Amino acid sequence: MVEVHKVVGFLVVACFTVGWVWGLVAWIARRGPGDRFWVWLTVAQVVAGVQALIGVAVYLSGRRAPTLLHYAYGIFAIVAFAVAHVVARRSDFRERPWIVFAWVAFICFGLTLRAVMTGFSA
Repeated sequence: MVEVHKVVGFLVVACFTVGWVWGLVAWIARRGPGDRFWVWLTVAQVVAGVQALIGVAVYLSGRRAPTLLHYAYGIFAIVAFAVAHVVARRSDFRERPWIVFAWVAFICFGLTLRAVMTGFSA
């Protein structure tokens, strides 16, 4: 189960990388990211949720991360997307809610990359 958690961890980092790069390219091109961006968002959130569930299973099996930061990085990434859903509904982002999710993807990219790094430091 630990090996699955490691592999899916890299997949989560890759998913968030796609999201923030996609958002950056859309912003530079001065146009929206397109409908497939929302498919990416769904996939990224599902993969992150599955990773969190795998992490809980690993924890319940008795394995522990070498530092509490590993858990904090993972939890903050999940919370960041929950907050993004609230912020994206605000009137300032009604026309371009994808910007919120692109920024959160960037933040979560960093958080999950750090989670992977702290997980491997054991």
